[in-house]
Amino acid sequence: MSAAAATAKSKLLPLKVKLTYGFGSVAYGIKDNGFATFLLFYYNQVIGMRADLVSLAIALALIADAFIDPLVGHLSDQTRTKIGRRHPWLYAAVIPIAIAWIALWHPPSLSEWQSFAYLFVIAMLVRMTFSAYEVPALALLPELSRDYHDRTAIMRYRFLFGWGGGLTIMFLAYAIFLVPTPEYANGQLNPDGYSKYAFFGAFVMVIAALVAAIGTQKRIVKNYNDSAIQPATAEGFGQMREAFQYRPFLLLMFAGVFAFTNQWLIFALSIYLFTHVWEFTQGQFTLYSAMLFLAAIAAFIIVTPISMRFGKAKAASILTLVSLVLGTLPYWLRFAGVFPEPGDPLMLPILLTCFVAGTGTSISAMILTLSMIADVSDHFEFEKGRKTEGLFSSGMFFMQKIVNGIGILLSGLIIAIVGLPAGAVAGTVDGAIVDNLAMLYLGIATILGLVGAWAYTLFPLGEKEHAMREAQRDE
Repeated sequence: MSAAAATAKSKLLPLKVKLTYGFGSVAYGIKDNGFATFLLFYYNQVIGMRADLVSLAIALALIADAFIDPLVGHLSDQTRTKIGRRHPWLYAAVIPIAIAWIALWHPPSLSEWQSFAYLFVIAMLVRMTFSAYEVPALALLPELSRDYHDRTAIMRYRFLFGWGGGLTIMFLAYAIFLVPTPEYANGQLNPDGYSKYAFFGAFVMVIAALVAAIGTQKRIVKNYNDSAIQPATAEGFGQMREAFQYRPFLLLMFAGVFAFTNQWLIFALSIYLFTHVWEFTQGQFTLYSAMLFLAAIAAFIIVTPISMRFGKAKAASILTLVSLVLGTLPYWLRFAGVFPEPGDPLMLPILLTCFVAGTGTSISAMILTLSMIADVSDHFEFEKGRKTEGLFSSGMFFMQKIVNGIGILLSGLIIAIVGLPAGAVAGTVDGAIVDNLAMLYLGIATILGLVGAWAYTLFPLGEKEHAMREAQRDE
């Protein structure tokens, strides 16, 4: 092996550390899947709150919490301890995450507006405790590896475990926790099932978060202690603002706004669309959640080769377009009258093929988005001489939470606009309401997807810029 090859290999993160770092995102995946798939449905259909109030409470909580992220990122940049800058935050957040998560799924009996206030406060607490964990965790990426493509490989594991964790809990929810009982013919309306779902999820979250913190601590602490001089960070509001106004960062955030809004819109509406447009049975819901594992695995396999072939930004644009086409095609064909109807044996395999493939390409685009944040951090340090990984990772989560709130708010407004009745069973809703639900989703998703695909093409940093920075760093 040549000296250059040996040096390049030494920059790569060992597989064991990739696995432990990735496993930590199981906690984030459970939380995201719960917020996206079940929370609106639970408070609307089970607790009985109006859908627009539920979505408003969740959206406000996400938006309010988003303003905490820059503070967490800035403070973690400035943290100085024997175990580095990020790990004190990782360990401190674990137990509060579990407590807040359990409280979210156990609301007391309150009036509608009191329930609105409870949901707003507890949802915000859940998001804030995760901010204290996930912002520092994402900020570890530039410190874990300096290799351009290895960062994408690392994020593959984060997404694989994140989606795997969320989908596992969703599968267990449909297969075990939310099954029909004599009291609840529709298991998705059983409040006891959501209680079991919450406690099991909290337990897994604690394990995952601790594994990631412990598994990455040795490498991070070694790098931290090997630095004779600790790097400068952003000091004061002016330098924080300069980081957030950095052009490559703003362009990446602009693209992410559309990609992540679309994701949350799809997940928040999925249980409604599958119930009333496609009339899924309990077994089909379970099969769907299991099949989504294939999407996460496909993304894990394809994202690095596609990134190496086209570059991160162009690859993200292409993948976003492919995801849009595959994810909306069944609805276009349904309105054209050529897609198999519910009950047709061809409907489910064709539908799942489109949705799983579309989800896999969407996951790949998001992996590349988070990988590009590390490149933004590097380029900013190269030009300005300040390390602000925490600020940039907080900016990413700030954007995600704002647009996630928008996605959920859009979903709740769509449900309210079409007039979908509470507790509605598949096949019993007026056909016009079902058509309006599908059409509103289709129109909004198409606009978001097209603008997002174009926005990725504006991102200015690529592998050449990274190689130039690394060459000057090694001189």
